[in-house]
Amino acid sequence: MASTKVIPDKDALKRVGETVRKRLEADPKAYKVPTDKAEIWAVGEFLTPLECDRMMRMTDAVARPSSLHEQDYASGFRTSYSGDLDPFDPLVMAVSRRIDDLLGINGICGETLQAQRYLPGQQFKPHNDWFYTDQDYWKLERKRGGQRSWTAMAFLNTVEKGGETHFVEVGSKIEPKPGVLLVWNNASPDGTPNEGTLHAGTPVIEGVKYVLTRWYRTRKWA
Repeated sequence: MASTKVIPDKDALKRVGETVRKRLEADPKAYKVPTDKAEIWAVGEFLTPLECDRMMRMTDAVARPSSLHEQDYASGFRTSYSGDLDPFDPLVMAVSRRIDDLLGINGICGETLQAQRYLPGQQFKPHNDWFYTDQDYWKLERKRGGQRSWTAMAFLNTVEKGGETHFVEVGSKIEPKPGVLLVWNNASPDGTPNEGTLHAGTPVIEGVKYVLTRWYRTRKWA
């Protein structure tokens, strides 16, 4: 008997996935990571060195111990520092709009650009960006814009050692390179949340790691 389980936002995830996929496949600057387990692209020189430098200074100004729905900083699951950037800052607005245009997603669906900083020993253990809809926090997130469709993450600096983004199921470790933007579909082509997007921010061994992240919802983010 076929499953009758309802998957929230499945049709919207499928529709957005198709739109963004076609756009990235037609973009000569977008390199697709060779895997059939997830849809991941990288775009080099997406941010300029000056933009990266300014964003790192802005990160230092807002960075606070990172938190999660299910766990706090003390759990050791996510030990970076992070903070939302001022959405009305001209540079933040420009970079956010540039990511919107790359993906072809309406900016009202994008969460505020978040900055993250990892010091030696800090990490973000394997996790998915999409929401588990059987958890209590989903009631709030559904009202705030629904499921996360795509993730865009920009590297701001070179890390002396460690700090790779490790897509665990894919078996790919991506080294931080300044100005590179990673984007991935949090759903499978059929609109179901994709377990293949499981990823980690591996521990920084030497140096400091700075990244920016913008998550997109299936509806207007509030």
